[in-house]
Amino acid sequence: MNNDLQIYNTLSRKKERFVPMQPGKVNLYVCGVTTYDYCHIGHARMFVAFDVIVRYLRYLGYDVNYVRNITDIDDKILRRAKENDEYFADLTERFIAASHEDEAALSVLRPDHEPRATAHITEIITMIEKLIAQEYAYRASNGDVYYAVRQFDGYGKLSNKNPEELLAGARIEVGELKRDPRDFALWKAAKDEEVGWDSPWGYGRPGWHIECSAMSTCCLGESFDIHGGGSDLMFPHHENEIAQSEAATGKHLANYWMHNGSVRVDNVKMSKSLGNFFTVREVLARYPAEVVRYLLVASQYRSPINYSDQGLEQAAAALERLYLAIRDAGAETARDLTNSRYEKAFRQAMDDDFNTPEAVAILFELARDLNKAKAEDPAHAGELARLLVKLSGVLGLLQGSAQDFLRNSAADVDAAAIDDLIAQRRQARQDKNWALADEIRDKLNAMKVVVEDGADGSRWRIERE
Repeated sequence: MNNDLQIYNTLSRKKERFVPMQPGKVNLYVCGVTTYDYCHIGHARMFVAFDVIVRYLRYLGYDVNYVRNITDIDDKILRRAKENDEYFADLTERFIAASHEDEAALSVLRPDHEPRATAHITEIITMIEKLIAQEYAYRASNGDVYYAVRQFDGYGKLSNKNPEELLAGARIEVGELKRDPRDFALWKAAKDEEVGWDSPWGYGRPGWHIECSAMSTCCLGESFDIHGGGSDLMFPHHENEIAQSEAATGKHLANYWMHNGSVRVDNVKMSKSLGNFFTVREVLARYPAEVVRYLLVASQYRSPINYSDQGLEQAAAALERLYLAIRDAGAETARDLTNSRYEKAFRQAMDDDFNTPEAVAILFELARDLNKAKAEDPAHAGELARLLVKLSGVLGLLQGSAQDFLRNSAADVDAAAIDDLIAQRRQARQDKNWALADEIRDKLNAMKVVVEDGADGSRWRIERE
């Protein structure tokens, strides 16, 4: 088993050698989406970042238990359902299905478990009862239950925030009956006509933070290896998870905390108010899914990523180079290359806190040598192509047909229409109607279609700018 993997631990603010709690096994929990709308490109960053992490851990031979939750009860969900005049569960089911479609398009593997908050109300209530019994939480006169931040000595250790400084900036909203402005809701009282569940404190629903504490504990136990999510969740969500879980159990929640970087659009923070907010569906309507995935993979997971049309065009061109390298190289029938310098370098890059930019650079070095070998040593070229496909697969890339990608590397390609034009051109050439053949060729050129004529017929691909 690999002993060289280093992971940047947000909790310690340094890279640490990864040592799982159980040899050969990894328990990983990632905070998923709140299902009241379509997933945006920031969600895609999280999906893909942790998909690559899980793929690499499994490549190393670990038995990974990957849990990613679904928040299906939340104030945002209830507001949206009310706006739509729709039952909240119908709303969440619709957007859960949409999220799964987006993930599948981006070749994101489904987690092993996908717990929903509404299925863990009993566990949530039990954890709140423990916190009240241990005086880490209290019931307000209006039926709300709050976590008493002042009671937890380690509050702020993940986000590196000083609890007293947080007190200076905290506010109590209208209707809240907190003892301390920093306290947060574990249970929210609800009216009889509102969505809710019976509890020892009356009818109501859980607060957002307690949901993940209950679900992670239920699925993975009181302590587990890795907890992950977007950098925007570090505070207050993950900070509050630590406070709740560790107060309730007396144990460390997770040994390693991992946070993926944010997404900027043309170097500006993504925001609906700025009009630069894109859902995954909007992006996939303009660019092939693998191109979008490449853009997300090409940056190290912790770094901010810039989403732009220029970046996506560069991603498409990079993928074309890789697919052209493996096309017709005989990867399917070649033998496996073992102990190669390429794979060693790839692992060295990924062992450095999943350094995907360096790993991608190794893929291009491999592709370059593969192209040279095609003319000099076809058998070796096949071996290199097979290795290129294998290592790319760890990043979720190059798992499709080279010909399909090269024919469809732009989302607006009408492959059937191009096939028809090429068939017409072939017939014109057979009829020796050279004027018509040239006319069709000019039309294809205008469509940026590169036609490659060979002894076994013609094939085509889209020309990158």
